[in-house]
Amino acid sequence: MTQSTIQSSNRNSFPIPLKAVIIDLDGTLLDTAQDLALAANAMLRELHMAELPSSTIQSFIGKGVPKLVKRTLTNSPDDEPDPELFKQALPIYERCYAENLHVNTCPYPGAIEGLEQLKQKGFHLICITNKTEIFTLPLLHATGLLDYFELVLSGDSLPKRKPDPLPLLHACKHFGISPKAALLIGDSSNDAIAARAAGCHIFCVPYGYNEGHDVHKLDCDAVVDSIVDTTRLITYQHTSEVS
Repeated sequence: MTQSTIQSSNRNSFPIPLKAVIIDLDGTLLDTAQDLALAANAMLRELHMAELPSSTIQSFIGKGVPKLVKRTLTNSPDDEPDPELFKQALPIYERCYAENLHVNTCPYPGAIEGLEQLKQKGFHLICITNKTEIFTLPLLHATGLLDYFELVLSGDSLPKRKPDPLPLLHACKHFGISPKAALLIGDSSNDAIAARAAGCHIFCVPYGYNEGHDVHKLDCDAVVDSIVDTTRLITYQHTSEVS
């Protein structure tokens, strides 16, 4: 593995003292792209539309299922489909994804090892994702990751989701810690924006689904090759409050 890239060395001294590590799901913990694409193309077939390359669909991942469906229907990151077509397509996609939830999905290299090390060091572990709970919990269970987390917040757990800071602030309040005592590990602009707005630290992984954009251009504290590499840049804060 290459050495982690510190993006903002003037902002932090490493290792950063923390009490909680918040981790994104799709593109950070789990490689879900093939199954998301599988479901999207199944939806297109059912709608008698042409299928798309998996790589194209992967570039559409990152703003939740409704946005993924819209982008797939239009083969565009920004165009809006016919409202009636979208209304018809969304439940088809949700059914197709539920049927193919973990055909190819698996943890990224270093994910399980990283979770083990973080847990052993005493960090509160939290999963925050924009994926709806009906998909989140079965996926975490099927891949053996659910028991690592003390708290799981899905895209429909709260009134707002990333990039809004609400889920991160909710998690910090749940554990009675300051946002600056928490780190979010993610793969996208949604994660970076949410973390900065909440006042949390943010590390990004380079292998995820940042809509085809380079995470090195995001406002994050470090780019780490894997979850396990995170452990080299943080330390558990034993005092009751991080100053």
